[in-house]
Amino acid sequence: MAPARTSGTEGYAEEADALVAQYEGVRFADVHREVLHLIPPAPCHMLDIGSGTGRDAAAFAAMGHAVVAVEPTAELRTRAMALHPSPRIEWLDDGLPDLARLGGREGGFDVAMLTAVWMHLDEGQRGRAMPRVARLLRDGGVAVFCLRHGPVPPGRRMFDVPAEETVALAAAEGLGLALRLDKQAGARWRPGVRWTRLAFSKACGAA
Repeated sequence: MAPARTSGTEGYAEEADALVAQYEGVRFADVHREVLHLIPPAPCHMLDIGSGTGRDAAAFAAMGHAVVAVEPTAELRTRAMALHPSPRIEWLDDGLPDLARLGGREGGFDVAMLTAVWMHLDEGQRGRAMPRVARLLRDGGVAVFCLRHGPVPPGRRMFDVPAEETVALAAAEGLGLALRLDKQAGARWRPGVRWTRLAFSKACGAA
């Protein structure tokens, strides 16, 4: 029997080779230039949740950061490890909403990146996941979300998550809104698809 897939990863294993070409073909700077000023100077401890092919984890590692790259799809994770070998990256088989294998690391991260992953969680899962993300951040830490809006590709599990809901969930966990950018086109434009970028800062003593 095949191992159970983490909810929201449907379709990714089967398309792993194509996704490697797609994701690696988009420059890190083109995706994240608007939020890079929120990243502390190296070295800091970064959590890349839903790291995919490792493009972003590798870029942060090259800056001198220590990165925990979380990716539940083995077909993507193994390709990422081969593409981006770095002693500064720890690859982890884990996933939202619970991030169970990060137990014991609460308060251990300066930055949590959630790039194009939050849309895979349903409403109940999002309610479970936000407190978990908040607890993993140190006081003053930053969480960066990228929310997808638009048509869902065949075979995928995605939800059009309102930015206002995400802001409210974050506020309940002591994460204050630091940046909001709406209606951003992707680095590779797709008809009808737009993105909202949200960044939050964790208040001292929160979560």
